[in-house]
Amino acid sequence: MGEGHPFNPVRLHLTMRLATALGVLDDVPLLCPETAGAGDLYRVHSADYLEAVRQAPMAGWDVGHGLGTDDNPIFADMHDAASLVVGSTLLGARCIAEGRAQRAVNIAGGHHHAMRDRAAGFCVYNDCAVAISWLLDQGYDRIAYVDTDVHHGDGVQSAFFGDPRVLTVSLHQHPFTLFPGTGYSAEVGVDGAEGSAVNVPLPPATKDAGWLRAFHAVVPSLVEEFRPQILVTQCGVDSHEEDPLADLSLTVDGHRAIYRELRALADRVTEGRWLAVGGGGYQLLRVVPRSWTHLIATVLDHDVDPDTPLPAEWTDMVHDVAPSAELPLTMSDGGDTGYSPWGDGMDDAVDIAVRDTRRAVFPLHGLDPDDPRD
Repeated sequence: MGEGHPFNPVRLHLTMRLATALGVLDDVPLLCPETAGAGDLYRVHSADYLEAVRQAPMAGWDVGHGLGTDDNPIFADMHDAASLVVGSTLLGARCIAEGRAQRAVNIAGGHHHAMRDRAAGFCVYNDCAVAISWLLDQGYDRIAYVDTDVHHGDGVQSAFFGDPRVLTVSLHQHPFTLFPGTGYSAEVGVDGAEGSAVNVPLPPATKDAGWLRAFHAVVPSLVEEFRPQILVTQCGVDSHEEDPLADLSLTVDGHRAIYRELRALADRVTEGRWLAVGGGGYQLLRVVPRSWTHLIATVLDHDVDPDTPLPAEWTDMVHDVAPSAELPLTMSDGGDTGYSPWGDGMDDAVDIAVRDTRRAVFPLHGLDPDDPRD
């Protein structure tokens, strides 16, 4: 998307190099994806939109469909590049569906803003929604999607807003304060799928403890009641306190805690079946490589101790590219991930968000919104 664009693929390169240097990828198969074909893209995107994406590099800037904007500039081979991201996530889904793996992770995925007929928020094709649609056709009739990106997972919610087979859960910065301006607690699904969409809009400056408090107050009860056969998670790390594009205040330690909770949830509810993808994250040197290395490590049961020093070979490589970069010393920010369980009083904006979400959604699942045991 260009050198100055926030969605810089250097974050993927640095993550894989860090994970390799720490031994996270030892004895782990890295699979080579193929680009997704039109048939799979048509699952969630219109034919007119696909043609616009194909033609955009030759047609110039006036192609509509959200293309040619600051967020989604036109670039050479855009269709092929975006299709490869979708193919990557589909490959992970296929490995799980065919029993070749219990878990899979694609940090290049997580393009959750792409809509049926337009690009949005740095996303051209929605790999999350395509993979979920494909899984539905493989006999999975209950799929839970949990989105931990700082931005609302609007494209995935839109794709399944009327489908009771898919539970979409998004914890994100409040839409009053951040793109895309959706994801209110009252957005719960339509047309017989009421309760299938769950949104927890968190106030700016929410820290690890508040985020985890909200997660535990909403997500486990709903996912366990829904009884999904597979868990799909979008694990954007733009919720970090140093991220330049948003205003939550999580740490790398908070991200690591989130991944461990998602793993435990999959082990409890889906017999371990878990497809994880990346997403946002724009502090390219200090945050994304560490947080996503923790994600890969958690998916693979190769957990990295937060106090582990950053390998010299990795920091030297970063300094070759950015000599003045101030890098952290370890895989931790020293964040405190302890939290108080919800239900001990409504005393801050996080509790209000939790209350509103529980009251909007819990009764639709037969749960008591005011009982902290539910």
